[in-house]
Amino acid sequence: MSDPTEGTAEPVEPTGDDAGRRHARVVLVDDHRMFRTGVQAEIGQTEQTGVEVVGEAADVDQAVTVITATRPEVVLLDVHLPGGGGVEVLRRCAPLMADAEQPVRFLALSVSDAAEDVIGVIRGGARGYVTKTITGTDLVDSIFRVQDGDAVFSPRLAGFVLDAFASTDAPPVDEDLDRLTQREREVLRLIARGYAYKEIAKQLFISVKTVESHVSAVLRKLQLSNRHELTRWATARRLV
Repeated sequence: MSDPTEGTAEPVEPTGDDAGRRHARVVLVDDHRMFRTGVQAEIGQTEQTGVEVVGEAADVDQAVTVITATRPEVVLLDVHLPGGGGVEVLRRCAPLMADAEQPVRFLALSVSDAAEDVIGVIRGGARGYVTKTITGTDLVDSIFRVQDGDAVFSPRLAGFVLDAFASTDAPPVDEDLDRLTQREREVLRLIARGYAYKEIAKQLFISVKTVESHVSAVLRKLQLSNRHELTRWATARRLV
């Protein structure tokens, strides 16, 4: 197997005629090499499209390694991957998605149009979902829209998402969440996803003691008794 970081590149600052043009650094995550090659050929002509493919990955571990190393603006993510699937990539990259200054955003690009696949990755944090029948031009447009923070869906798939969230009886996010700091929200999401304190400390580059302090603050502010109640609270608000 090739080095998972093969093909990565450092960001290139635009100069001269390139200044002011749209530019997005992208990582391709798909377990079919021929598909990755095809997407690279279709959208990776940076001078024409403004999209720079800075890395590729074929499974969950490779994906997390490459995404962490390159910090792209957008990740094109397949749903079905060796090692746990696209949802596992999203789970392990949650701190990168939560970075307020340089968020990594995910756009699912899959052959599957099954409702459960669509809902799964959207609940995992992906900003959109398009199928592999999309044209190169539309894919480039979708990448830039996701980079800007928009939600992007193929028309039929958008209906799945609307139906799923319209039918939920989860309470709306209220002022309780506003009481938490950005770091406390990050810890909350990781606790709700089942991370141990040591894992959270490693993910956020803080000490275990600091994690414990954040958890105590979150429980106090939300008037919860333990991490099990915290997990239920976060799940009800679609924060995990």
